[in-house]
Parts: sequence; structure tokens; C-alpha cells
Amino acid sequence: MTETFPKELGFKKSPKIIAYIKQFGATEKAVFAAFVLAALITTIIMVEKINIYFMVQVPTNGGQLNEGMIGLPRNINPVLAINDVDRDISSLIYSGLMKWEGEQLVPDLAKSYNISTNGLIYTFILRDKINFHDGSILTTDDIAFTIQKIQDATLKSPRKSDWANVVVQVVSPKEIHFVLKQAYSPFLTNTTMGILPKHIWNTINDDQFIFSHYNIEPVGSGPYKVSSIDYDGTGIPIRFNVNAWDGYYDKIPYLSNIVFSFYPDEEKALNALENGTINSLASVSAVQAERLASNEGGPYTVLQSPLPRIFGVFFNQNQAPVLGDKIVRQALNMSVDRKSIVNSVLSGYGMPIDEPLPANIATNDDSVIKNGDITGAQALLEKNGWKKDTASGIYTKKNSKNVVQAISFEIYTADTPDLKLAAQMVKDSWTKLGALVNLKVFNASDLYQNVIRTRKYDALLFGELIGKDKDLYAFWHSSQIKAPGLNISLYTNSKVDKLLEDMRETNDDVLGTTMYDQFKNLIKADMPAVFLYSPNFIYIVPKELKNIDLRDITIPADRWNSINNWYISTANIWKFFANQK
Repeated sequence: MTETFPKELGFKKSPKIIAYIKQFGATEKAVFAAFVLAALITTIIMVEKINIYFMVQVPTNGGQLNEGMIGLPRNINPVLAINDVDRDISSLIYSGLMKWEGEQLVPDLAKSYNISTNGLIYTFILRDKINFHDGSILTTDDIAFTIQKIQDATLKSPRKSDWANVVVQVVSPKEIHFVLKQAYSPFLTNTTMGILPKHIWNTINDDQFIFSHYNIEPVGSGPYKVSSIDYDGTGIPIRFNVNAWDGYYDKIPYLSNIVFSFYPDEEKALNALENGTINSLASVSAVQAERLASNEGGPYTVLQSPLPRIFGVFFNQNQAPVLGDKIVRQALNMSVDRKSIVNSVLSGYGMPIDEPLPANIATNDDSVIKNGDITGAQALLEKNGWKKDTASGIYTKKNSKNVVQAISFEIYTADTPDLKLAAQMVKDSWTKLGALVNLKVFNASDLYQNVIRTRKYDALLFGELIGKDKDLYAFWHSSQIKAPGLNISLYTNSKVDKLLEDMRETNDDVLGTTMYDQFKNLIKADMPAVFLYSPNFIYIVPKELKNIDLRDITIPADRWNSINNWYISTANIWKFFANQK
């Protein structure tokens, strides 16, 4: 077959082209060189654009987060951890049978689990090839040992109530059963606790358990492993360095290192943030968050997420009979300007509420919450026989015993800036309404020991923390009226009691939602409290840190739920290869 193209255009004959070019004059050579250069540049640009079109930026391993923490580590141990520092580091070092991914509970150490039809037996099967950081194999014996330590009264574990009356049955190194005395649908959340290595801790007796150096130099099975600890001259840890563990059984985090630095107070931690010693800080006050957010050119981003915390004024009708009048409670509720409280107390980092449910359960719509209707509240009082005393401006009314009763009572709260300001704003609203309100402030320990435990208060401005189990029993069931129960309104309603009991037993999400709605409506109808606001969790992070998921935050340590997906370092690869991952 003859060639289609003439041979003089083939590469083998290229010397003829060179000889032809040599015949060019100086001008022709310059023009030719310019054309060749332009062609090369155009080709390079086209190749680069094509390359960019077919490439994508993806996370890659590397990068370091320098996290500031207020306080010191004492017990980085899931059995003993009680403060935020201990819980924060424990959640990275240890892993549990289950873990949270956003709003969902998913297996972690467990490969699978099953709940019996009567809700009393929970069966877990462990993954294959799971180890502790020291290389030892993790088995169900480690899980049973951890729970036994939690149940040990001498250790006073803060998790003890989660595992009270639970029988642990080790079936094999891979299978374990938990047997409950009665069905409790939120029980699965308890299985997120970290697991201790039995071969280390069973050599330490109960008297020395809290003093063991393993509480500061922990060995777990979580995504991060302790690499180094820096101490000051007195032996107090000042820095804690953890590395992504390459033996982790699940997805290894992109972030290679997290360095924790410890500070005695927020002021010193913020100084470290602003001078670059640290680049992330959790649980910053709303006032400081607002200041940092205003610096748009700064190297950090202010993130926030709703917390399941309810703040309000809880009425003790036994202590202050005037608060037993539902009309009075309704008028007090109508006159409070919740949005102003959120703006002033929380600098906007929160949401106004008018119901007893946190954001992860509630259907609060702050756009329809009525605020500060003092005129309407006064009209309600006057319609129901209350008259304003012309001299004092206080509403009064004769009670059933023909005794003149005034709207007069005291608000008790804790000596913290946010609660004091909130209480003062509530008092101001109720004073304008026509109530005589006295504000009494206590330090936190005195408030709990001498006021809350004894139930000696007219009204208490305080907060409730609703856990991930979404269990409201301790706050509103009539059996929890006395300390250490948390029913601080001393509220009793048989219908509410039954709902709370049923909510604990159902695993039906649709039915559960219906019961929460019924509960909410009963509480709002009885109005045992004036609900004010829910604050947000605030987290300062470097701008280059990506893919942070702060959904369903209950405590600060929950921010690590998505740590495996956080990243700083990136690489450009072809889309085809990215799709293969």
C-alpha cells in the first residue's frame, strides 16, 4: 500500500526542513521563531487547562492542629473522665462499641449488634483484628472489665448510673451480651464509652486506680495515640501531643498531629490564640466569639452549633404561693423579651425558646416566638382580677382567704456573667410588668448545696443539659422532685409521668416524636417554667481546617465525632483516580 503523505513531510526527512529554515533571512527567522514560541506557549496553556479540568483537589494526610484547652488533664480515662479536658482527649485516645456519625449511632469496635424484641438484651459482635495502641488484641474481656470498673462503687465513676443494674455476659472473645432489668431505649448511647485495656489496668488496685500514671499516659484503641507529653518544672503537663495511629482499624484521620496546650483561664488561652501559639479553641464565650468574628482578616473561623441545653426560670410554687396562679405565670411568660436576652447575653450565639425541648428534639421557630408583650400581660392580669397598686406599681389581688396577695418573689441564680445578666434582664421585664422581684446570686457550689438540693427558692434561673439519649425523665418526672433528682420545678402531672416512662421504652422513632410533642404541649399548658434560650457551642478553628461537622453537639468532646474527615493538607489528582477512592 502506498503512503498517503509525501515523504518530504516525514520525520526521517527533517534535515531538509532545517536546511530550508536556514535559507530564511533575519526577519523571516525572527517571525518564524515568534510563531514557534507562540505555538509552544499556547500548547502549554491548553495542556494546563485540560489538566485543571480533569483534576480535583482532595484531602491528604498531614497537617497539625494546635488546640488550646482551659484546665489541666487529670483522668484521661473513660471510667473517670469528668471535666472537658479529660473527656476531650479521652474521646480521641479511646474507642467504644458504638460511635456517633453526625446524628446517627453506628458500630465502632462492634461489627454488628442486635436488640431483643423485648428490649432487654443487647448483643454485640466485635470486628476482626482490633488492637490497643500497644499492639495487644482487644476482646470482650476488656469490655466486661471496663464496665465492671464503672459499676465499682469505690471508684465513683460518673458513668455509674448508665450501667447500674446491667448484667454483662461474655459469650466469647468476639461476642458479649448486656442484659437490662427493664427496657430503656436510649441505652445504646451508653455503649459509646471508651474501652480500657484490661491487661494494663487489672494490675492496679482500686485504691491506686485514680492515681495511676496511665490516667495521664493513656493507652486506648482510638484514632489517635499519645506520642509525647511536655511537663513544667513541677511535673504538671503543659502540652500533650497525639499522632494519628496507623494501626487504627477504621479510617485513619487525615490530620497527622494534634497538640494540646493547657491554660488556666480563657484570657490566657485567647492570648495564645491571637499570638499564634495555638490555632484552635473550643467553648469560647459568646462575647469573645463576637469580637473574634469581627476580625474578618484574621487567620481563624468562628464555628457554632446548637447545644441541647435549656435555660429558663423554674418556678417553685410550694415556696412562693403567688406563682401557683397560672394567670400570673402566663403573664410572666408573655412579658419576657427572649430575643433581647439572646442578643445581650449570648451576643446572638444561641436561640430564643418557649418550650422545654432542646434543639435536637424541638421544633422551635424563633420567628414566631412572641417577646416582651408587657401591655398584653398586664391586660391578662387585669382581666383576671389583678389590680396595680397606684403607689407601688405592684399588682395585687385578694386570694381565696380574702388576704391581699402581691406578685412578689425572688429569683435565685449562679454567679456567672451570663446567668447574672439574663436574670437581671428578666427581673427588669417583670418589674415593668408590675411585679416586685428580688435577685439573689450565689456561687455555683453554694447554689447547688444550699438552694437547689434543699429546694429553697421561689424561682430559679438555671439550665438543663439534655444528653444524647434525649431522656427527659430526670427533669420532669414526679419521682425526681427531691434531690438528687433534677425536677427543679417540683412539677407533677400523671400524664407527663406516663409519657416519660413510655418514651424510655420505645424504639419507634415516629412514636417517640409523637410522644415528645405531647409532652411539650402538656408542659407548655401547665407552664411550670418560663423558658428563655438555648446557647450554641462555639469553636475557633484555623481557616485552612476543612470538613468539620459539628452536628448534634452535646458536650465539647462531641466535636471530635467527625475528626477522621477533618483535613488541612490537600493534593491535586485526576478525577478518575479520585472516583476510585
